[in-house]
Amino acid sequence: MKKRLLDFLNNTDELLNNSNYTNEEWIEIKREHLTQLSFFQHERLIHLIVTITFALLEMLSLLLVMFQFSILALLFSFVILILLIPYISHYYLLENGVQKMYEQYDKITSHIKKFD
Repeated sequence: MKKRLLDFLNNTDELLNNSNYTNEEWIEIKREHLTQLSFFQHERLIHLIVTITFALLEMLSLLLVMFQFSILALLFSFVILILLIPYISHYYLLENGVQKMYEQYDKITSHIKKFD
């Protein structure tokens, strides 16, 4: 997903740097951009839910370690923490990528308005 998002962002930036498209082409670019944006927004929502779930699990496991210490509880807490770090990193990438896509969408829309 990371590669797909970064490739899409780079390709869209290249399209925006080339202003030799007709109005119909910009409309098609905008339509495709909205489709991809909805895919990435859905992916972002799913990863937000997973990240929050893992964060809650981590907090509960830390409470378990504090009030009912055992090596197994400590190990569980450590495993959840190890899994939480990549989820936060991936969600960060998705969030920033979608924010950049919003900016790209505004630029695409401004290209279309030039023809009106």
